[in-house]
Amino acid sequence: MVEGQKGVGQNRKLSHTVIVSRPDQKTHSPISEWPKLERPREKLRMLGASALSDAELLAIFLRVGVKGKSAVALAQDLLDHFGNLPRLLSCAPEELTRIHGMGISKWAQIQAAYELVKRSLEEKLSQESIFSSPSYVREFLQAKFGRLPHEVFLCLYLDSRLHLIECQELFRGSLSHTAVYPREILKEALSRNASALIVAHNHPSGNPLPSSADQALTKTLSEALQLVDIPLLDHCIVSGSGFFSFSDAGLMRNGLNKE
Repeated sequence: MVEGQKGVGQNRKLSHTVIVSRPDQKTHSPISEWPKLERPREKLRMLGASALSDAELLAIFLRVGVKGKSAVALAQDLLDHFGNLPRLLSCAPEELTRIHGMGISKWAQIQAAYELVKRSLEEKLSQESIFSSPSYVREFLQAKFGRLPHEVFLCLYLDSRLHLIECQELFRGSLSHTAVYPREILKEALSRNASALIVAHNHPSGNPLPSSADQALTKTLSEALQLVDIPLLDHCIVSGSGFFSFSDAGLMRNGLNKE
């Protein structure tokens, strides 16, 4: 790379100053040797968590890197390997521990942090009406089971104030199918004295759009719940990269008015 050109003497010959590229020292040096405001913990303390990249946040949980690689560089390698943060968070321990520098203790630390996020969202739903914080329903469901490799059917039982009583995994199936029994859903809702219900299931295929079977189930379940005066407010379909709400799509006719 040429930084500049200078004429020398009358013959105007050129001399060149060559810039030699150097590897990023932060990749190889310990974080303790970085400028203070570039260290993830210091950056978080001074600027807040939102100022940190995914790799920097993950590095705080990893705590240390491996020989010749900082914790931030190791964290970025993990993100590159899994493709994105949700896939990393939902990986099995066998997947993570195959990567150099990653043992079962680091997997456990990441899983513990992820579980705290899910519990925080669930507690938020138990304290506020679902209509006062609709985004929490989506975030909670996506975190809860959006990237599972098999289908799961959940019920969210709500009280008269539309606060969450309990989220229950009621049925579990294969990659593409789960058998759902409306009679069991009614029994569980009545046992919790639920005043309303939201049901949800995931599509491991990645496409959150409802199938004809999903639509038929929603209709059957809504009609069955009407017999015991429990409105079905929504049926949500979750995937790793998408979300579908029957209510938002105008396909729920028997739920409560959101206004």
